[in-house]
Amino acid sequence: MEHVGFRQMKDGTAVEYHFLERLEADYVARLPDRILQALRHLESTLSGYRVSRLTHSLQSATRAEDDGADEEMVLAALIHDIGDELAPANHSQLAAAVIRPYVRPEVTWVVAHHGAFQLYYYGHHVGLDRHAREHFRDHPWYDSCLHFCERYDQAAFDPDYPTRSLAYFEPLVRRIFNREPFDPAVTGQ
Repeated sequence: MEHVGFRQMKDGTAVEYHFLERLEADYVARLPDRILQALRHLESTLSGYRVSRLTHSLQSATRAEDDGADEEMVLAALIHDIGDELAPANHSQLAAAVIRPYVRPEVTWVVAHHGAFQLYYYGHHVGLDRHAREHFRDHPWYDSCLHFCERYDQAAFDPDYPTRSLAYFEPLVRRIFNREPFDPAVTGQ
């Protein structure tokens, strides 16, 4: 079979859905390749900073690793801005949706909220609420996101910082994105 015959999902047969399931398994297995490609693409996106978005992401991950963060948080630092191109108004939530099936809920929460927490550093300069993060003050992962932004994200625009390469982080990307999605032992779901 080259493709299914149905035009509406409700008309599909078991044979067709098993065929699609095999194709989807192959496609899902290549997710780490697509993540790495999306990271490479950050080299030529939003400009104006002293480093590219890719270098910023690599530097964030390098800083997290240097700080002793666990591998899930290092991965979060690496991919936290992966949504910049497609979702500039909510890039944090897009990145969190990408990582959510593979990491513990704390990491997903930090990535999802880092945009609001980052406003602390520049919001007052552009007419936004620099204290937006205070809405989350009582959340159990508030301090984790505060640490993430202060140590890994806002500090990662230094062209002279010794930043590790994407090739260095590739095994980490492959290891985590090859996990079983929504493994209850990891995600608690």
